[in-house]
Amino acid sequence: MSIAEKYRPHYTYADYCQWEGRWELIEGMPYAMSPAPNRKHQWIATELGSKFSIALKGCKKCKVYQPIDWKITEDTVVQPDLSIVCRPFNNVNYLDFPPVLTVEILSPSTAQKDRREKFEIYQQQKVKYYLMVDPGFNKIEVFEYISNGYQPVAVNPASFDFILADCTATLSFDGLFEE
Repeated sequence: MSIAEKYRPHYTYADYCQWEGRWELIEGMPYAMSPAPNRKHQWIATELGSKFSIALKGCKKCKVYQPIDWKITEDTVVQPDLSIVCRPFNNVNYLDFPPVLTVEILSPSTAQKDRREKFEIYQQQKVKYYLMVDPGFNKIEVFEYISNGYQPVAVNPASFDFILADCTATLSFDGLFEE
C-alpha cells in the first residue's frame, strides 16, 4: 500500500448518498461530476438517447436511461452518460447489475477516467457494448465484449447493429455531431 493510499479517505455508497451534486465513486475515491456537461455534450446525449429510443421502440425488454446510478460494489458507483438496460431493476434507487450498453461522452475533464477506469470497470462487468464518443474529434468508438474483453468493432461507423438481449437496435450516427 502506498503512502497516498494509506492516508486517503475511503468512501462507500452510504457516504455517496449524503453528497449533494453529481458524483461517481470508484473504489472508494470520489469524482465530482461538475461543472455540468457542455452544450455539445448535452446535444449528443439527447440525440443518442432519441436514436436508441426510436430503434428500440418495438422492444419490450430494453430501455434507454440518461445518467442513472449503477452501484457495482459498496465503494463503486458510476453514472454512464447513457445506458441500455434489458431486464427489470432489482432496486428502485439504482441499477445493481450491468447494463447491456453504456455510452460515455468524453470531455476534457473526464476523458482520462472514461478511457481507463471506466473502460476497465465496464469490461470487468462484461457490459456488452461500450461507446466512447469524443465531441472534440467528432469520433465514435464502439467496443464489444467478446470472450475475455473488449474488442474495438467500429470507429466512426455510419450505422451499427447492436444486438441487445432479444432485440436489435440499428442506429444511424448521421448528424450526431451537427448541433
